[in-house]
Amino acid sequence: MKKTAILLSVMCASAFIYVSCSSDEIVNQADTTTVGASVVIDAVNEMDIKTGLTVTNSNPAAKPSETSPGVCANITVETPNGTAYPKVFTVDYGTGCAVNQITRKGKLKITLTGPVITTGSKMTIERIDYYINSLKLEGTIEYTNTTTVATVPQWTRKVTNGKFTDLLGRVFTNSGTITVKQTAGVDTPYVLEDNVYEMPEGNHTVTSEKGGTLTLTVQETLVKKYSCEYISKGKLKIQGGYLNGVVDYGNNDCDTKYTYTHENGATYTLAM
Repeated sequence: MKKTAILLSVMCASAFIYVSCSSDEIVNQADTTTVGASVVIDAVNEMDIKTGLTVTNSNPAAKPSETSPGVCANITVETPNGTAYPKVFTVDYGTGCAVNQITRKGKLKITLTGPVITTGSKMTIERIDYYINSLKLEGTIEYTNTTTVATVPQWTRKVTNGKFTDLLGRVFTNSGTITVKQTAGVDTPYVLEDNVYEMPEGNHTVTSEKGGTLTLTVQETLVKKYSCEYISKGKLKIQGGYLNGVVDYGNNDCDTKYTYTHENGATYTLAM
């Protein structure tokens, strides 16, 4: 059975959307609001990692502000110890600037202990009074290079003290760890546009202000292209409360669509 859920926009019509289904759409009056919030949280985490990769690109021929047209912020770089590393990048979006109809404001503080492509290096992203399309994001992302085989670069993405506040003032806390492997673009380390990343394992939890908690676990490897803002393929297993189902990101198309299939077989077509 396939249904199209009623969508409630929390960002803007062409950006992110999450769902809040009526009581008879999913069993036992379960609410998919937290499912949608979880998908949005994952999407913005990936966006901030992409920003971090862009502004810390160590290509000596490129200045941080010139590495991608997708960064509209004022970027400054400091080396507190007077040595090459650590480097501290401040990405300041001010009162707001937009790229591809996504508006950011506030700051990201990005600390890099060494080149992000070097085993053992860590990129830490801190959100400071930071918003995406009026949604407030808080917390820290640690992106640590754990590569053991040079031909397959690998990182862990750890989110701590994550907090997401939607347009209605609802608060969702979140944390988790995901394994990330680069499967394309390895031979061009300073060219990011051809990079493809896969997430074969990991999980994160999202807790609503009412205390309901969802655990989302990678069931089928997630695929994230640098050139796309969204995860384009893969599946997440979702469990918590009345919810027990699977989010499917589709067939590797760069779009905002995904489906949620509940354990009773009902499938909901949704969009970020």
